[in-house]
Amino acid sequence: MIPAILKKKRSWVAVVALLAIGYFATGDLNSSVDWMWKEPRDLLVDRVEAARDSQHDAAEQFQDALTEFKAVVGLPESDLERQYKKLNAAHKRSQAAAEDISKRVDRVVSASNRLLDEWRVELDDYNDPSLRRLAETQFDQTREHATRLIASMRQTEERMQPVLASFQDQVLYLKHNLNLSAIAALEGEASTIESNVDVLIADMNRSIAEADAFIAVILERERS
Repeated sequence: MIPAILKKKRSWVAVVALLAIGYFATGDLNSSVDWMWKEPRDLLVDRVEAARDSQHDAAEQFQDALTEFKAVVGLPESDLERQYKKLNAAHKRSQAAAEDISKRVDRVVSASNRLLDEWRVELDDYNDPSLRRLAETQFDQTREHATRLIASMRQTEERMQPVLASFQDQVLYLKHNLNLSAIAALEGEASTIESNVDVLIADMNRSIAEADAFIAVILERERS
């Protein structure tokens, strides 16, 4: 007979092991707690919502950075250093927003894999062939929808990098050339960067819409 204290010790070892698995899958201790206790479907919905909200925030940050960049052009030379500091801060916020999106998309992928892996295994537990076929159809639809959603998020993630690179180049150039001749050189880049940011935000909006549609489908199935 196993003593109660040993049973309690084993239970805590199991909890720690599950937390460790969740941590390595998510990179975050709070997320690992969710990973251990939440149903896979609820976890996936939460992760998709978080990634969607992160894209909302990033779109605002990139738009703010573009606004600060455009404000540099036409400034008197005496105001350039102050505006450079604002532009540099906006660029750093955009970088942080991009990193947050990447982290949250990774979490969506891990939650999606967890849900689909569990669902795939449980398909073999059906006794009624018609119910199994229905479950298989729902599984395939969810997998395809999740694949589209993740692809859309990854596309947004990739689109951010050249925009960030352009911002970084212009911030560095302005840092080392705080004078009107530097501003003249930046004017030619303003329209290009604005166009790239417009495309990026359009991609983000499409990805956000895809996330909303995915969440709606999952929640509708939960109600039905």
